Amino acid sequence: MKILRYFCILLGVLGLIAIRGIEDHFFYDPFLIFFKSANHSADFPNFVWGKLILNYLLRFTLNTFFSLVIIHFIFQNSKWTKEALILMLLVFVIVFPIYLYCIYDRFQFGYLFSFYVRRFVIQPLTVILLIPIFYYRKRIAQI
Repeated sequence: MKILRYFCILLGVLGLIAIRGIEDHFFYDPFLIFFKSANHSADFPNFVWGKLILNYLLRFTLNTFFSLVIIHFIFQNSKWTKEALILMLLVFVIVFPIYLYCIYDRFQFGYLFSFYVRRFVIQPLTVILLIPIFYYRKRIAQI
């Protein structure tokens, strides 16, 4: 059973890596090149709002799925997996409109602010925060 558990955790990690690896080819995101250039004076890219939003939602969904697989098989606690989902959704519901406003405002609010807010939209940063929280929670429960 432990081997299956480790295999599922590995699958989750590999899934997150795969999403990152195929982002240039699979997801519509004209801001990838914009932010990779690390040039504050780069031209603001043309884009299609609907296509952009749908691709961000797809990427978030895939990242969330693989993140929940990791959390579920690390802690083997369905309640914590549900809590992780709620927290990930909450972060996304807060951060996504902020990022969309930054795009609407053509990143006038701040290049770095927009860059880091975007990270929470397209990267599974929440799982990196939740795993230590759940480990701490597990440790406290054992005391």
